[in-house]
Amino acid sequence: MVRVSLFIPCFVDQFSPEVGLDAASVLRRVGCKVEFLEEQTCCGQPAFNTGYWKEARPLAERFLKVFRSAEAVVSPSGSCVTMARVFYPELLAGTTLHQEALQLAGRIYELSEFLVRVVRVSDVGASFPHRVAYHDACHALRELQLKDEPRELLRHVGGLQLVEMPHSEECCGFGGTFATKFGMISGAMGESKAENAEACGAEYVTSTDPSCLLHLDGILRKRKSPLRTVHLASILAHTEGPGDRAESISGTGRSR
Repeated sequence: MVRVSLFIPCFVDQFSPEVGLDAASVLRRVGCKVEFLEEQTCCGQPAFNTGYWKEARPLAERFLKVFRSAEAVVSPSGSCVTMARVFYPELLAGTTLHQEALQLAGRIYELSEFLVRVVRVSDVGASFPHRVAYHDACHALRELQLKDEPRELLRHVGGLQLVEMPHSEECCGFGGTFATKFGMISGAMGESKAENAEACGAEYVTSTDPSCLLHLDGILRKRKSPLRTVHLASILAHTEGPGDRAESISGTGRSR
């Protein structure tokens, strides 16, 4: 049995806590022992991405301390996993924690990556009878090289029809602080992504990253689109049974 320490990113903690619960549910279903270390905080990505490396280092140091004894760290966010795996070694280069950062990089995983590559499970017993399009989030695709893993899991969900949207690999426009610094450009990119998702006839758009889904949810609401967002973890957690209602699922933690 793999002992998993669940890392919950800020967007999940503050806006869509059900995604964290769903991730834990899926991991337990496939036989993992799941723990949540309450001392965890932000990974430091917002400060790092805007050039405040000095301010980001204490967060990285805390992260390493909190998860030091974890057998495997799993998170429902490719973006935050990228921060820890790819950028911690750069941020902590030349410090006494550099080697520890490199060691952590080998045992921290995005959820779909962990399920398919480590546990080697494609069918987690989920059921979600809807047409679903997958958005390739930038960090998951470009830094973690995750493209097939989320799709592999979705193809094994009962009743789910996976439809590919045009230009699925294009950025949705969120980009962290990019969305606040360059709002008009970010909005235009989001509109393009929303149009592509609508064009493929999907009922839901999913992704590995809650930040992308939060951005797209706002744009889809503004467009009064029937298309809804849902995190990959929430699809994988959904099973047929009394009380299950797909209509209640939303990737942002809000009903539509």
